[in-house]
Amino acid sequence: MNQIIGTDKETRFPSMLTKSDPFTILDKTKEKRLSLGEVLNGDRLVSRPFPIEFLRERNSVPVCKKKLSKEDVAKFRAVIHEDYYYQMYFDDLPIWGFLGMVNKEQQRYYLFNHILLNIYYNKDRVIEITSRSDTKAMVELTEDKEVDVEFLYTVEWKETDVPFEKRMAKYSQSYSLPRHLDIHRNSAINSCMAVLLLAGFLAAILRILNNDSVKYANDEELAADQEETGWKCIHGDVFRYPRHKSLFAACLGSGTQLLTLTVFIFILALVGVFYPYNRGALLTALVVLYSLTSGIAGYTATSFYCQLGGTNCVRNLLLTGCLFCGPLLLTFCFLNAVAVAYTATAALPVGTIVVIALIWTLVSSPLLVLGGIIGKNSKAEFQAPCRTAEYPREIPPLRWYRQTIPQMAIAGFLPFILIQTELYYIFASVWGHRIYTFYSFLFIIFISLLIVTALITATLTHLQLAAEDHSWWWRSFLCGGSTGLFIYAYCFHYYYARTEMSGFMQTSFMFGYMACVSFGCFLMLGTVGYLAALRFVRHVYGSIKCE
Repeated sequence: MNQIIGTDKETRFPSMLTKSDPFTILDKTKEKRLSLGEVLNGDRLVSRPFPIEFLRERNSVPVCKKKLSKEDVAKFRAVIHEDYYYQMYFDDLPIWGFLGMVNKEQQRYYLFNHILLNIYYNKDRVIEITSRSDTKAMVELTEDKEVDVEFLYTVEWKETDVPFEKRMAKYSQSYSLPRHLDIHRNSAINSCMAVLLLAGFLAAILRILNNDSVKYANDEELAADQEETGWKCIHGDVFRYPRHKSLFAACLGSGTQLLTLTVFIFILALVGVFYPYNRGALLTALVVLYSLTSGIAGYTATSFYCQLGGTNCVRNLLLTGCLFCGPLLLTFCFLNAVAVAYTATAALPVGTIVVIALIWTLVSSPLLVLGGIIGKNSKAEFQAPCRTAEYPREIPPLRWYRQTIPQMAIAGFLPFILIQTELYYIFASVWGHRIYTFYSFLFIIFISLLIVTALITATLTHLQLAAEDHSWWWRSFLCGGSTGLFIYAYCFHYYYARTEMSGFMQTSFMFGYMACVSFGCFLMLGTVGYLAALRFVRHVYGSIKCE
């Protein structure tokens, strides 16, 4: 029997569980060797000391006897009151059940001490296993007194015609009810409709700009008499390099890496790698793929930095490597210290920390440097259709709604509305006990998110240029990445409205790690927004005559 690693409510999650007695009820257990992802997820599995032999039924077989002290009884009462459940695995199939029950009318607490296991098989393969508690065999824990408990288990074998290849379908379908499918389907349809509307709006803007450019290109007298205003009068400044170009290039490099990483994760999810209860597979893939894609960050950042005329490539490469990993490392160190103080399974063993450090040192860092060397030697030049004036043009005073923060709020609100439904299910999976299997719908919404971010950033860039504001570089990145800020704000709503989490540890874990995730989304979507704005600006200014 495994120790507790979950709960029925969205109030606890596996990494929050402590390693103290009495919840590990067996005295003789053997720790199971875990993968990197399982350790990162906070799983600490132990092998059961009682046998379950194929097709051999057992009836009320004793597992062990345990004497619960007054303190143990109080702890059990607390977890029974909060609906904690145990979780075990047999042949990689999950088994779970509640620890006990509460008679609310009489305010009595009962501990289940007899587990009934029903195992379904097809020929020589195990297909399904279910668990239920014998309500006739319970131990009352209402009073604060020592209690002797004998834990028992019963095994029954039943034949089924379900093939072995479909034995995981049950766990996927349990969260694929028609009501949930309709919600995801409507979310995907709404995302596609938003893409079409924004694409039509941007196409109308481009059509007007093209007609305007053709009009002045064909009528030279009109072009000579007409004074340049709006976006046309800043053609000498629109491609002036931004401030803090080393940081800007590092943001683009990290954002490109995270975008590539996300696409690879979706590919693995769509081919079925992350099937239900493939423990730790997602976290393992994240660690490995992040290390392998470090070369993309180095190449993108250094290549773009050199295009902007940068000379200190070493500093730029160091900044790129630390831009996302630095905050993540600081957050991890703080939260791991908190987990150690609370003796929780979320505290990583020293061996796991050494393994992650070696992966970063021997894989991620060399690939980052290699990508930087290739990017520096690529000798690519920045393609600007207009020459940059020697002296910068003064930006006229802007109304409040054209400032950076209001523009970021506008740019991030619509993409966030499109993904809000999926965010709820993802949060319920990460911070609760739900299983997320709607990868196809999520992929559609992810593509819609990228397109909507690109379109709305390009549109806002046009409005900015029309106001003769040529400092669009950082603005486009901040507007594109502002959705990440909305995602982090949603964490507060989910924490207070959807969960019953409490205490310093749970609060710090949720807001700490979600800050890193939101920052990653900010970098990724900011890169998408900037690239869309760059393509838009090149297209617009490439179609006009500039003296």
